[in-house]
Amino acid sequence: MARPALLQRRVSLLSLSLLCLVPLVQSNGNGLAQTPPMGWMAWERFRCDTDCKDDLENCISEKLFMDMADRLSEDGWRELGYEYVIIDDCWMSRIRDKNGTLQPDPDRFPSGIKRLADYVHNRGLKLGIYADMGRWTCMGFPGTTLDKIELDAQTFASWGVDYLKFDGCNSNALEQLLGYPLMSKALNATGRPMVYSCSWPVYIGSLPPEVNYTLLGDICHLWRNYYDIQDSWDSVQFIMDWFFNNQDYIQPAAGPGKWNDPDMLIIGNFGLSLEQSRTQMALWSIMASPLIMSNDLRSLDNAARAILQNKAAISINQDPLGIQGRRLFKEKTKIEVYWRPLVDAASALVFLSRRSDMPYHYHTSLEKLGFGKGNYEVYDVFEGSKPKPLNSTEQFTVSINPSGVVMWYLKPVKTEFFIYISLVSLIKFPSFKKHLLHFQLFFVCALS
Repeated sequence: MARPALLQRRVSLLSLSLLCLVPLVQSNGNGLAQTPPMGWMAWERFRCDTDCKDDLENCISEKLFMDMADRLSEDGWRELGYEYVIIDDCWMSRIRDKNGTLQPDPDRFPSGIKRLADYVHNRGLKLGIYADMGRWTCMGFPGTTLDKIELDAQTFASWGVDYLKFDGCNSNALEQLLGYPLMSKALNATGRPMVYSCSWPVYIGSLPPEVNYTLLGDICHLWRNYYDIQDSWDSVQFIMDWFFNNQDYIQPAAGPGKWNDPDMLIIGNFGLSLEQSRTQMALWSIMASPLIMSNDLRSLDNAARAILQNKAAISINQDPLGIQGRRLFKEKTKIEVYWRPLVDAASALVFLSRRSDMPYHYHTSLEKLGFGKGNYEVYDVFEGSKPKPLNSTEQFTVSINPSGVVMWYLKPVKTEFFIYISLVSLIKFPSFKKHLLHFQLFFVCALS
């Protein structure tokens, strides 16, 4: 008798082998999510609080989502790209209506989802909603079984929904194999553009061979690779470690219209310090991750707001080239270096300290980090300093606070023909060779 883990692996492999029998629809061919989606989602901060009698301000209700839509539209978020207001689990009535249609809880959403969508749209924003392909959602509300997929997709479209998060609780590998592509097809068949977020990978092992990321990119606009984020520094670190330890498998899958999703930004809640909040924003930007906040925008402090509204970090995250960044170094001193290529031969660097004692002075040069010879302009993303010139051979020192980052935006100046990713870096980091096509080589002519 096979052990449970081996049995699950065999089921997953069988599921993948059957995938060729399912007609695929290219969701990412509809022009949506060409940069990582940005917005706000209820789950991490507000969970499944349905007690509107004693906790009206925080329960999952139309009032909560209207409040957040007001904040996004009035406090400068929308202009920065934060455009989605996303409902998570626990919005539904415990039963479908007499026609088998999903319906919102009548006490907590008395106006209905269509009215809520109109409210959000009138503020220049978009509405997201949650469903689950199991018999029940993760929190026990009606699920979207295979026979309900077309009906629910049409229902969401009729309500004016712009984004669907499709979870996989209480479903098996075969149901997921069939259900995720079928929902993709059903959403496109409605004629309404809807971003499609899949939780499929995390339910079948997260990595190849169980997960075929090439096929996944034809089905979904973004997908959850790993476990839910919690409001703690440990949780942020676990997610960062998983993503960068497995970067060779998942990094090539990302690009315009198809994104790895390490889960929500928890900046402004209770679990992160100022330094750790900057770290999450920096690394999520390097990873080309969706920037979906889960916090209380009504009471956000100025420090958290400054991080989440940092225009340079957002610009790096939203870079149209769409190449996910990588970890370059993991030093014995507990300093790590991350890099992401950007348009116009620019790039972003992040220096992260995993230390817990005191600020650390890290000494290096751009040449040692694999940059081509020449001069660069360096802009400190969080300090906001004016761009400073730096030659690739020049030694420099950055002071990194414990659990914090230094994040740079770099752009070459007055360089003669050079290779954006130098041959030195390809030798020093052999894994780059395997994914060379995903990084590309950028030859830049001398600037006058």
